[in-house]
Amino acid sequence: MDDVVGMVLAAGFGTRLRPLTDVLPKPAIPVGGLPLLQYALARLRSAGAGRAVVNAHHLADRMEGVAREASLGAGLPVEVSREPVIAGTGGALREARSLLGAARAFVLWNGDVLFDLDLASVVAGHRASGALATLVLAPMPPGATFATVDVDRSMAVRRIAGNGPGGAGLVPLHFTGVHVLSPELLDLVPDEPFACDVNRHVYPPLLESGRIRAVVADGHWNDLGTPVRYLQANLDLLSGAAPAGLPGADPFAGLHLAAPRIWVSPDAEVDPGSDVVGPAMVGAGARVEAGSRVGPGAVVGRGCRVPRGASVERAVLWAGTALRPGERVEAAIAAGEHRVPAGG
Repeated sequence: MDDVVGMVLAAGFGTRLRPLTDVLPKPAIPVGGLPLLQYALARLRSAGAGRAVVNAHHLADRMEGVAREASLGAGLPVEVSREPVIAGTGGALREARSLLGAARAFVLWNGDVLFDLDLASVVAGHRASGALATLVLAPMPPGATFATVDVDRSMAVRRIAGNGPGGAGLVPLHFTGVHVLSPELLDLVPDEPFACDVNRHVYPPLLESGRIRAVVADGHWNDLGTPVRYLQANLDLLSGAAPAGLPGADPFAGLHLAAPRIWVSPDAEVDPGSDVVGPAMVGAGARVEAGSRVGPGAVVGRGCRVPRGASVERAVLWAGTALRPGERVEAAIAAGEHRVPAGG
């Protein structure tokens, strides 16, 4: 029996990030030059997971390929569970049951979040509590309108998105997309409906028991569901607002510090006649030509070209993107021929 096994949910369409997610599934998008999935796998490894399962549906071949790549980077073996029809969070567990195997605890992690979480402590607390599931919650982000998870003083969950027994004096909190599950919980996932959601179909009937519990975490969290939030995640890494350096998912590993907060790959070409302003990152094989400007707040991906007269500010260039001479990319994501505004 494994101590901890992880599962990263990566099957969704990522509609709010289109057209970027017409190219890559959301958990595969690059953040600081690494697939978002790699951060989740590294976090699972830090909590003692010996392996993980990644489910896939949308662009499943691409997702599986990136999962294999991220597995090598994070140092965590991965199996891929393909879903011909999206099965939902609960259905994903049911469909992957044979791959998940036996463990003392399972960690279910939404594949679209970047989260600086002390997951090992959450897993230890879950196992000590005897809970069926422990939901990782946080205070509601300013301006957000997510449905709440309402807990009592003992941190038992009493209501999820308005469903459950409720009670007096409940505190509304925000669900981060991370749960720790006991093996018994997996046996309670129903066969029907096929597209089964744990928050709607599995947890509510169990809330009266008090065994669906919660813990509040205060680490840096971002749901990368929109272009604005995706760009901000990259900017947070560059500025240091989001902690980096997690073993297996360090976006700055292998880069050299050319100047304060300017990270450049040793095999990138940055012409001395260009203007690079930190914070900025230039990936392997990229070319920044004379008369161009990069930064502040720029991630130039692997193999990109920034020609004379072009500028990149508060922006992300996906791998292999070539800008046109004089092109200006500001508060946006450039992915191949796509230019996606990310202002706001």
